[in-house]
Amino acid sequence: MAQTTEQHLIGRREAIRRVSALLGGVAFVGGNALLTACERGTPRAAAPTGAGTFTADDVAFLDEVADTILPTTGTPGAKAAQVGAFMALMVTDTYEPSDQKIFQVGMRQLDQESKTANGASFMVSTPAQRLSLLEKLDREQKTYMDARKDDAPSHYFRMMKELTLLGYFTSEIGYTQAMRYVEAPGRYDPCVPFTLGETAWAPHA
Repeated sequence: MAQTTEQHLIGRREAIRRVSALLGGVAFVGGNALLTACERGTPRAAAPTGAGTFTADDVAFLDEVADTILPTTGTPGAKAAQVGAFMALMVTDTYEPSDQKIFQVGMRQLDQESKTANGASFMVSTPAQRLSLLEKLDREQKTYMDARKDDAPSHYFRMMKELTLLGYFTSEIGYTQAMRYVEAPGRYDPCVPFTLGETAWAPHA
């Protein structure tokens, strides 16, 4: 059965709520525009030359950042879910110009941080070097976000982390492999046994 617009938005709204909770409840950059962006025509991120103002190299860079945040473990990671293209599309279609600039300048800043810390660009750094750098940036963004005023811009790495989690957990891989998903729910079970370590159920789309 074809998915209705209303069902699709309910699924994405629930995903945003869950990811926001994981990140401490702070509102997403892009706000309600995130709910409707994917309803527009052909995704620009799918174009061979990149997404909007993002080049193919930019999308590849974002894939590696996302895959460092959510690497392949028992399930495929963010790169396999093509989260880089999702991030580029969301920034292009949902962010205000000022936030787009922060995000894109942040990409260059992240790469410079890598060169300063590791003597190599992010793309050629080792997985351990990448992880160490992003852990440092994550601590920085947490400190910044906790102290910022309401009208202050978000930290660029906060934006990247938000979109990585949202892109992954609304992807087919995230829904069906990182979480448990039943496309057509059967009977109603008010009390289902839970075993510690089980994956969460995906919200019905």
